[in-house]
Amino acid sequence: MHISDGILSAPVWIGGCVVTAVIAAVTVKKVRPEDIPKVAIMTSVFFVASLVHIPIGPTSVHLILNGLVGIILGPLAFISILLGLVLQMLLFQHGGITTIGVNSIMMGVPALLVYRIFDLRKKIIFKSNVAIFGALAGACGIFFGILILALFLVVSGDEFIGVAKLALLAHLPVIVIEAIITGFIVSFLMTVKPELLERRVK
Repeated sequence: MHISDGILSAPVWIGGCVVTAVIAAVTVKKVRPEDIPKVAIMTSVFFVASLVHIPIGPTSVHLILNGLVGIILGPLAFISILLGLVLQMLLFQHGGITTIGVNSIMMGVPALLVYRIFDLRKKIIFKSNVAIFGALAGACGIFFGILILALFLVVSGDEFIGVAKLALLAHLPVIVIEAIITGFIVSFLMTVKPELLERRVK
């Protein structure tokens, strides 16, 4: 789901860089010294999960786990994903230099949104609600990201409408897989280490 250099129009990728800089500046102020190890671990999880790409036509699919990052880190998820994307771009040329901003928005903003979705479980109490809301958050992380990807492609030119549609269809299985993985991991963490899910930055 990385966008490479040379695909988006200049106003789009420049605007993405500006928005990313603003969000990063706001969220980085929330980082406390005790949060750094957790941010580092989740950045590693995101980094590794996104490395294996399966090509499908002009696009490719891979795990992202931005929903899991959002659940565990809250607002700090954006910084974690931005760092992961920079490392992927520098080490493996995934994405591009000019598209760091739009890629961060595409994967980081959904992480911020699902962090709030997961918190809805506190208002609706029932058996297995942690696993269910974890799965919902994992699915929404990918779904929102694909919608943002499609928006960036469409506003860059009508010739990308077909690619946007293909990307949406190709990521439907990823939505299901990430929902299952995130729901399972969140349920496990709530059992063995609930403070990871409760003691988050607000």
